[in-house]
Amino acid sequence: MDWLGALGELRAAHEPGVLVTLVSVRGHAPRAAGAKMVVGAHAVWDTIGGGNLEETAVERSRAMIESGASVPELFSLTLSDKAPAEYGVQCCGGEVTILMEPVRTVPSVAVFGMGHVGLELAIILSRHDLDLTLVDSRADLLDEERLAQVKAGLARVRVRHEPVPEAVFPSLAAGTYALILTHDHAEDLALCESALAQDDLAYIGLIGSSSKWARFRKQLTDAGHTQEDLERITTPIGLRDAIRAKDPAAIAVSVAADLLMRFARWS
Repeated sequence: MDWLGALGELRAAHEPGVLVTLVSVRGHAPRAAGAKMVVGAHAVWDTIGGGNLEETAVERSRAMIESGASVPELFSLTLSDKAPAEYGVQCCGGEVTILMEPVRTVPSVAVFGMGHVGLELAIILSRHDLDLTLVDSRADLLDEERLAQVKAGLARVRVRHEPVPEAVFPSLAAGTYALILTHDHAEDLALCESALAQDDLAYIGLIGSSSKWARFRKQLTDAGHTQEDLERITTPIGLRDAIRAKDPAAIAVSVAADLLMRFARWS
């Protein structure tokens, strides 16, 4: 796989990486300026020339990944038998400058329930660079015309019509933020059960009142879930102390603002 395909793979898997580019070459070097490779936590795709040059870039890239670096870095390397070389001598005689750009992972959000609040939330989230999965058991709420504004945004949108919405969970990317806000409390409860069975979700949010959650807590506890399990579910969702309005658009703003703050802490 070439570097361009690797970028797509990392993004789809929500895994960090570094795009490495030879931005300038003076004298002789294994590859010309413009050569690229991608470094992931456990793999490397394409090449900038091998040897000490490449291994040094890989080592530095993985240090960036480990530290969560978000700012590109430049460094220069001399290809000479007199230059320090931890991974073998390259005596081409040139000097290269290398640009290392972190490949930012983007959030993945799944919205279960495309009623009034779900639609308003999807419209807001679609304006952001993220992967957005929209799930509903009702096909008419996923109509192309109804979702046209969502699909016109920046987000990469997947629409899932599922008579059993909880079946979607195993296909979600690790680290997904799941929002449960369907029209049916029984469906919400089934989704909570399935969400708790996934140990790699970043967030589980449930819309509803304190009385709804009291009933859910009892039912989930009776089903064998622990207090630690239940603490994984956030309810009510949104900025509860800042936005108290109950119309769908206001609730969506509140929930989206809370998510954006969570994304910032996550990144």
